[in-house]
This record gives sequence, C-alpha cells and structure tokens, in this order.
Amino acid sequence: MNEAIRHRGPDDDGFYFSDGVGLAIRRLSIIDLKSGQQPIHNQDQTAWIVFNGEIYNYRELRVQLESLGHKFYTNSDTEAIVHAYDQYGTDCPKYLRGMFAFAIWDEQAKSLFLARDRVGKKPLLYAELNGEMVFGSEFTALLQHPGISRDVDFEAIHHYLSFICVPAPLTAYRAIRRLEPGHYLLWRAGEIRTERYWQLDFSKKTRIDEEEAGERVVELLRESVRIRLMSEVPLGAFLSGGIDSSAVVALMAQESPERIKTFSIGFDEQDFSELHHARRVAEHVGADHHEFIVRPDAMEILPTLVEHYGEPFADSSAIPSYYVSKETRAYVTVALNGDGGDECFAGYERYATMSLTQRYANLPAALRDGVIAKVVNALPRFEAHPNPLRKAKRFVAVASIPPVERYLRWVSAFDDEMKQDLYSESFRHETASFRTASILEPWFDQANGAGIVDASLLTDTMTYLPNDLLVKMDIASMTVSLEARSPFLDHHLMEFAATLPENLKLRRLTTKYLLKRVLRNLVPAENLNRRKMGFGVPIGHWFRGVMQPFLRETLLSEKALARGLFKPGMVLQIINQHVEGRADHSHRLWSLLMLELWFQRFID
Repeated sequence: MNEAIRHRGPDDDGFYFSDGVGLAIRRLSIIDLKSGQQPIHNQDQTAWIVFNGEIYNYRELRVQLESLGHKFYTNSDTEAIVHAYDQYGTDCPKYLRGMFAFAIWDEQAKSLFLARDRVGKKPLLYAELNGEMVFGSEFTALLQHPGISRDVDFEAIHHYLSFICVPAPLTAYRAIRRLEPGHYLLWRAGEIRTERYWQLDFSKKTRIDEEEAGERVVELLRESVRIRLMSEVPLGAFLSGGIDSSAVVALMAQESPERIKTFSIGFDEQDFSELHHARRVAEHVGADHHEFIVRPDAMEILPTLVEHYGEPFADSSAIPSYYVSKETRAYVTVALNGDGGDECFAGYERYATMSLTQRYANLPAALRDGVIAKVVNALPRFEAHPNPLRKAKRFVAVASIPPVERYLRWVSAFDDEMKQDLYSESFRHETASFRTASILEPWFDQANGAGIVDASLLTDTMTYLPNDLLVKMDIASMTVSLEARSPFLDHHLMEFAATLPENLKLRRLTTKYLLKRVLRNLVPAENLNRRKMGFGVPIGHWFRGVMQPFLRETLLSEKALARGLFKPGMVLQIINQHVEGRADHSHRLWSLLMLELWFQRFID
C-alpha cells in the first residue's frame, strides 16, 4: 500500500506496527528535514501519527502546548498535531491552520482518529472490512488490500455524469468512501463515528464599508500568503495571469526576502494560451519567470491520469495542471496557486446568471409568464451556433425552474433529460431512485436565507471545490511530488469573505467586484479587466481531429457497449453530432471517455 503512493513522498518512508494495527507513511520533506521522520509519537508513546499536509500555525501551537506541560522531541509540524490530540482530543482539528489529512492511533483507547482539513485540500479515503478499518491517500493504495472489492457504485457513476467527478462521500467503488472535508472519523472496536467540526457560515453579515472591507481582504490575503512561504526547500508559484494567481504572486513578491520564481504554461493553440497575461504580471513584480510551451499529447498522458485519479474524473484541466506541475517540479518542491478565489469572491459567470434568473423569477407572474415567456417561446428554434435569441430562449427556460435545478443545469455535463436518453433500460432502472439534485439541496437549504449568490458560493465551496478542483490539483501535483498551497483557502480569509454582503462580491454583472477593486495597486489593469478564461485544453478540437479514431474505437468497442450502461445508438449520435460540428459535446465525450478508460484499467 505504501509503495503504491511513493510519488506522494519520494524522500522517506516510515512504519508503526502494534497488535492489530499498522500505519505507513511516504514523506515529501519540507519542514524539519533532519528530525521530522514519521510516524511521530506523543510524550509517552501511546499515540502515533501519520500525516499528509502542512500546519502553518504549528510554532504558535507548540508554544501554547509547551506552556501546558507538553514536551517535544522534533521541530516538525506533525508533532504539534499529536500533542494537540493529547490536549484537546477529537477537537484538535479546530486548532490547526493549514491543509491536512492525518491518522492517529491511540494505543490506550485502542482507537483510530482520522481527520481532514476544512475544505478538503488533502485526500482521505477509507474502507470498512468486517469491523476492520483501512485508509489511505489514493485509490491505488487501498486497492492493494486483498479484502477491498472493486464492485462499482452505480449511484456514483450516475452523479459523475452530471458533475464530471464523483461527489463525496461516495467513490466509484462501493467498498471505499471519502472522508468529507471539515470532518473527523473515530474508529473504536469496529464502530465508526463521523462528525463535522467546521462549517462556513454566510448568515452572519458584517457591517462594514467598502474601503474597510477591501483593506481587510488584502490584510488577510497577505498574511495567508506570508505563512505559506514557510519552507526549508525551494518554493515558487503557478501564474496563469488570471486575477487570483496574479494577486498571490504580487503579495509573494512583497513578502518574500528573495526574488520569487513563477511558472506558466502555454499551448500551441492560441485561444487556450494565457502566456502573455502571465508574463505581464511577472514583469510587473520582478519575478524570475519560467514559461513552458506544451504540445499536449492527450494519448500519451491519459494512462497516467487514469492511473493516478483512480476513479472516473473528467475535468480536462487536469491535463494542463499535470503539465505545469511536472515542469515546475524541476525547479521547486512547493508551489502556491490561486485556487479558491472564485468561490470566496464570486468569480464564476454562473453567479451573475443565477442572480439575473432569480430577479426574473421574482417578476410578477402576469408579466413573466403571460407576456415575456410567450413572446420568447414564440420565436423559432435556433440550433446553430450561440446567438442572442437562442440565449434568450434558454434564459427563460432556466429561470422558470427552482434554484437548485437551475444551478445543476449550469454545472452539469449531462442533465437529467440527456441521461434518460443515453441510459440503457437496465441502467435507467438501476439509477431510478438516485437524484443528483439531492447532492446540492442541503447546501442551498443551509444557506440560512442568504441570497442566491451566497447560496451558490456555499454550494460550490462544499461540492465543486472539494470534489473537482482540489482533487484535480492534489493528484496532478502529487503525481510529480510537488506540494501545492492555496492562500485563498485559508479558513480565516474564507470566513471573513462569507460575512461580506453579496454586492461586494457580485456588483450587477461584475464578478469579484471587491477583489478587483483592491488589487488595482498590486496587479496590472489589463489582468484585472480581461474576461475570465478557464485553464482549458482544446478537447473539442482534438475530438474532431487527432483523437477522433481513438474516441470512436474506445467508446464504440464491443467491450464498452457490452457493459450495458448506455444505448449504443445514442453514444454514436453524440460522437457524430460533435464531429460534424452540429453541437459541442466536448465535456460529455470527455466524461464518457474517462469513464470507459477507468473501467478498462481498474475494473476489467
């Protein structure tokens, strides 16, 4: 199991064995290179820990624990956790600031304590086997265990086809679950208890003027960047030229005693390349800037991605994430990034759309349904490329459904209607009781009467961020033994952002209103004012060209069709419509392809 995740920690390994328990760790050495070898124990050697991540407040925590009588034998952040467990028990994660997944075996209580950081930056998978507990960082580790079945969880597959990733706590394997972010798990004598220890709260709004709010945001982000510069090994930053990575890099340049290193990736296809935007920021802050031009070879990289993600995962930006991590690792061991800025400060266009559709839905019914909808619906159908009238029809259709369904429509690869068309009779029957909207509903309900933007932000923070973005970045970077750090996901900054009124995050149709305003003195104006661009690759183009034979061969193979999940005619139709340019099914085809490649590698 440990050998299967050697890439996560190539520098060292460590083991602890006792009666009925075994712990193992692969170490990527970043803090306390000399004495930080794990597993690490408490003072009387009754509690042993294995830990993946970084605790940025470990020095302050250590001072506090030493004043309470604790004695330390290393200078590592790991040891601070095991002493915090001794002092605070299952409350110890609340005292930690950073990213973490850890396990503590308590020899006296004969219990295993697992905990995962607040937003899910570090992965933690587990399986219960007849009262036994097996856990690990990646699927490849757990699947080494002879007792873990590879039976497919078809509910997970059903949701995956909407979200392009499997939502926690589900995984693609019935036997394996994912510990959710902000949770701990306590195992004792075959019994399991999981509990949430942290939750973002949008209900407590602060009374603050725009000026003061902006100053506080910069102050918190600056501190968040500063503490993430803690390292005994070379450190740099990913720089896309977007608002979030540019903000992080600008503050790094001010806080770092040395010239900072930045890393950017570009593609042959100009539409997908942001290099000139990144270069502008690097020059602005005087960074030691490195650019890599990649000719993405999807055929070459796909087996690596399928292997490391370990379950179907169809966010195609895993490709550039992997490439930029691989190139960056040649220079540094740690890289800061801009992940989380969109979820904290409302950066996605869908927030503006959700807000607009909600305003439309709130219009008097006589005007909304009696006049506007009738006029728009009377317009002819436009199947050609996007145009204003087609957008108007879609807007009216989407505005008439409940907010959760509306949000689901924006984020889904396959919506419910498309799934019904695609599924075979037997797969439709097998998944009939599963509602994908039920994954999102608790978060919209829990938004405590907050506005539609805050409800969407909370939902993204609890679903899209941990299930897609953070999984993507953790696996892409750790595949090449690079640690990624995300200053925007510091819980102090996130909690403050949640208290800000909606109109400081989304002002009419301006996303990230406050953040753009306060970054004027730090980031070039051109980078703040340009349209948001995803970290994408041209999969749609590939499927019409170089990858088309592979796509057809894989999705229409006898083996794929014999799985009995999808109607062969519908799969063929989706491919043909895309190839002929009648529709853009890029994300749907990528989802189907990654699913089939996972089946071939892990199930067959």
